Amino acid sequence: MRKAVTKLFVGGSLALVLVLGAMGQARAQNAHTSYPRMASLDQYLMDRTAEIALARTAAPEAISRDADVLVLGRHGYETAVKGSNGFVCVVERGWMSPFDATNFWNPHMRGPVCYNPPAARSVLPLTYKRTELILAGKSKAQIIEGIKAFMKRGLPPLEPGAMCYMMSKEQYLTDEVPHNWMAHLMFYTPLMDGAVWGADLPKSPVMLNPQFRGAPEPIDVFMVPAGLWSDGTPDPARIN
Repeated sequence: MRKAVTKLFVGGSLALVLVLGAMGQARAQNAHTSYPRMASLDQYLMDRTAEIALARTAAPEAISRDADVLVLGRHGYETAVKGSNGFVCVVERGWMSPFDATNFWNPHMRGPVCYNPPAARSVLPLTYKRTELILAGKSKAQIIEGIKAFMKRGLPPLEPGAMCYMMSKEQYLTDEVPHNWMAHLMFYTPLMDGAVWGADLPKSPVMLNPQFRGAPEPIDVFMVPAGLWSDGTPDPARIN
């Protein structure tokens, strides 16, 4: 079960947390649904007001109320609300999952994420870039090459303390019911052995997310259950 859980993505970083690999593949197969290619752009877009509200559910209200809020438009993400605390809340789509994820093109995917200031400066640019390439109609292979070129041109170095909140009860991370996963925090590090964090060991609350793992972004993402949804209601950690 732990192996399945660690295959989920959430964001940016959707994103987007978090969702997809072995468990996502199994669920998609059970639902007899597959997403081999990008759907029409309209299926990924949302009502602007609804997207702002959904983005804010990523983090507790004390954080999200003063955060910048992004919405996805036809030409990429744009700032819908300007905040004051340096955090940035955004609803990431399925394409922020690992490139081999079954739900990479799933138009239903919605991963509310709220980045802290270091992550907004040094991780969020990857969401911008992936989305830019997606909306330009690039293939997965072209997206990977485009990200590599982006990094060579000066991707901001990963800042210490980069993390995000993914605590939305309203997240849509799978076509099965329930559509959400667990409320959790994500911490971004350079590529490293998960054992340094005790990740994926029996009864350890720390999980290593396969969202980036150097393919091609040079970042690891460690996830820790929060135990509460952003509205304060309990979400008991499911640790195996």
